[in-house]
Amino acid sequence: MTTLDHCTETAHSAARPVNAMRIVTHFADIVRAWKNRRAFYRLGEMTDTELADIGLTRGDLHVAVDLPFASDPTARLGSIRQARSENVEQLARRVA
Repeated sequence: MTTLDHCTETAHSAARPVNAMRIVTHFADIVRAWKNRRAFYRLGEMTDTELADIGLTRGDLHVAVDLPFASDPTARLGSIRQARSENVEQLARRVA
């Protein structure tokens, strides 16, 4: 066995755990997206007042529902809520 053969064989065996981790990570991402979608659909069952308490509107839910399955609608809702709260804070500072 030459050094090149040994090096190639070692590289292939070292890549196996990396490929397995990619599969596990991909599966975990799918499970997380599924759980977040379930939580997102529970938000749709809330009243407008309850949504306002957490800084969202029903329209925000309609924006986030159009995202592809792989993307996280709860992350999008978080960014919408954050942007809205920053905007309200800036408006309050202008008034004061």
